[in-house]
Amino acid sequence: MDVLALEAKNVQGAEPEKKAAPRPKPKPPKKAKRIVYFEVEIIDLRTKEKLLLLDKVCVLGLKHSRTKRVACTNNHIFFILTDPKWYPARQSLRLDPKSKCLRDEEVLQTLPVGTTASFYFSDLGAQLTWGTVFLAECAGPLIIYLIFYFRLPFIYSPKYDFTSSKHWVVHLACMCHSFHYAKRILETIFVHRISHGTMPLRNIFKNCGYYWCNAAWMAYYINHPLYTTPYYGEQQVKIGLYLFVFCQVGNFSIHVALRNLKLPGSKTKKIPYPTKNPFTWIFWLVSCPNYTYELGSWIGFTVMTQCAAVAFFTLVAFIQMTVWAKGKHRSYLKEFRDYPTLRSSILPFIL
Repeated sequence: MDVLALEAKNVQGAEPEKKAAPRPKPKPPKKAKRIVYFEVEIIDLRTKEKLLLLDKVCVLGLKHSRTKRVACTNNHIFFILTDPKWYPARQSLRLDPKSKCLRDEEVLQTLPVGTTASFYFSDLGAQLTWGTVFLAECAGPLIIYLIFYFRLPFIYSPKYDFTSSKHWVVHLACMCHSFHYAKRILETIFVHRISHGTMPLRNIFKNCGYYWCNAAWMAYYINHPLYTTPYYGEQQVKIGLYLFVFCQVGNFSIHVALRNLKLPGSKTKKIPYPTKNPFTWIFWLVSCPNYTYELGSWIGFTVMTQCAAVAFFTLVAFIQMTVWAKGKHRSYLKEFRDYPTLRSSILPFIL
């Protein structure tokens, strides 16, 4: 009896066995991505000749680099020209002969083409990087002005060769002019983040011709042996100098602010706003304060030198920068719905 009672007690005191955990249900197989087939046709914009036809192209995206023959890499189509002179930078693709060129980041599935896409191809001509053009158009005036400042032979009368002016404003003007273009060169190398990759080769002749010829024109008269100082003398020179220096600092501050607005390699656009730097507070009033400060610099240089050639260059520069600023302002308004309505293009409350 004792043995039976002991066994019964042991059975009651034993812990119940744990139930086995249920096996996880197998995950259903992933649905295959829907395959989209495109028919891509490449047409020569000038001759309307059909260059290429791709039937049943299966891709997830299209990254065009403006070429002719096709290769598929990483689910992207690249049109690659057989002629090596037609490198990608000089090629253009567009959906309509009169429409704008497609950007390199355009994706085929987001374009209004359905499953049939016709692209018009055109040759943009030989290309140069924007940085190269900027450096060329800034280095020229820097060197040309110094040639006139040191009065090298065959510029003025032989008796003035390698002589220097007796007017201190001439030396001051040389320092300001050299500083301006040296600053632009350094900004091109270390500050600017240029979103556009290239520009046509012909632009370098147009841009350099404009800057180089105007630099020679103003340098000829400012450094001329018969140059006359400003009518109001030292006071006028100082006012022009203060305005020039102020606007040069402001221009540099705006360029730094715009650089910090864009991450390296990014093409995402953002609305520029004032920072802690007081020179950037003008962003509350204008969309392109870099042009506003640039205009102020040349107005100061005009007042300081009282030279007609400088005044003409300032006027032409103002007209050109106004065109650029208006285009940039329209782009901001079109792209950002919450863009500040108080801002003008280049001149607060005026233009």
